[in-house]
Amino acid sequence: MLLQLKDVFLNDGSKLELDYSLPLGDVDINGDYPFKSPVSVAVQAVNRAGLVELRLNTVFDYTTRCDRCFDEITKHMELSFTHGLAVSLVDEENDDYIETPDYTLELDEVITSDILLNLPSKFLCREDCRGLCPDCGANLNRESCGCAKNAVDSRLEILKQLID
Repeated sequence: MLLQLKDVFLNDGSKLELDYSLPLGDVDINGDYPFKSPVSVAVQAVNRAGLVELRLNTVFDYTTRCDRCFDEITKHMELSFTHGLAVSLVDEENDDYIETPDYTLELDEVITSDILLNLPSKFLCREDCRGLCPDCGANLNRESCGCAKNAVDSRLEILKQLID
């Protein structure tokens, strides 16, 4: 969505608000497509004393696999972002502001990158997820396995001899 911001930039105290849905179903994250439904976005651009601030509130469901047991999980997420907007930047390496030289902003790109950069690095079905048995692959949240719990890794057998 191309956001037209000329009126906001040119009039102190002006405000632009809108709500829309951003479909991210084609976003591939490690071979998975976690956005099953569109992201709901509330946008607010406000000019305060010549400085334009962009506020984004996003709400979405993220479907992925638990990083320990590999069960499918869906997490309801709400993320908020704030960006300063400027018509031109003196310093090209300034990350504090987004440059909008023609008073327009491609909002979809900003929201997509904000969401992807702020996703958790690990998703768990629950905090105490026990994961999978490294020997037989049983889901330890649902069943116990008969694998030996005191088995020593053959690479560490020499250290066990030092203890004995």
